[in-house]
Amino acid sequence: MLRIDDGAVKVFESDLYRTTSTVVVTDTHVVVADPCWLPREVEEIRAYVERVRGDRKVVLLFTHSDFDHIIGWRAFPEAVVVASGSFARSPAAERERNLDQIRDFDDKYYLKRNYEIAYPKADHPMDGDGSVLQLGDARLVCYQAPGHNADGMMTVVEPYGVLILGDYLSDAEFPFIFHDSASYEETLLKFDAIESRHDIKLFVPGHGSPSSDPALMRARRDADLRYVRELRRLVEAGDEEGTARLIADAPFPRNQRKYHEENTNKIRQEIADAAR
Repeated sequence: MLRIDDGAVKVFESDLYRTTSTVVVTDTHVVVADPCWLPREVEEIRAYVERVRGDRKVVLLFTHSDFDHIIGWRAFPEAVVVASGSFARSPAAERERNLDQIRDFDDKYYLKRNYEIAYPKADHPMDGDGSVLQLGDARLVCYQAPGHNADGMMTVVEPYGVLILGDYLSDAEFPFIFHDSASYEETLLKFDAIESRHDIKLFVPGHGSPSSDPALMRARRDADLRYVRELRRLVEAGDEEGTARLIADAPFPRNQRKYHEENTNKIRQEIADAAR
């Protein structure tokens, strides 16, 4: 499961959907981002945190509220939680929907967990771009990232130079637009400003391969922008064949086709709403 082992920084990769969980050990805290998926994988992350924590405090960072990213919360009952303000203010119906997705997943595969399934309570809700949470000599610098869903957040862990992206800039997925395509573009366009303000040494997407190469991550950003903009153009033109061809090179087309269809329907509805 361990994908990157670089001193204070560890990135774990789940067997499911190449989902990443990042752990950064600072002088005073252990920062754990999106501990997930399978019970044995969450336990592996938890056991590692227990080995290294000593008298450090544990901080759970949630990039967004999709069920696969919040599924490990109560495995760390002593931790404080950092998430976006939108995450903290999410409606009760959305919270319950996400929890039902966890329950459905566990039931489907007969999975048992040794902790409670619950929606994370944000002890430190972060609003705005560039908001800071100081953790001893380290700090989290947070940027709002709606588009994939409504409550996303990108976070830089300083001075370690780790940018935790959430479900953006993946080499395993094209954009999955669950919330809003214009917001998705705006989030992608923040990337240059974030990179210019920080000395980023490692970029960690929520799914797929982390990278230390800024040029590669800019190329991923550009590819994602092209996808969103071209899909909008094709939908406006009513070009169904072109729309279908847009994911011809998708990494996992049999699974991902449904997400492309959902994106298409989302943008079609946005165009219809704008025309009213």
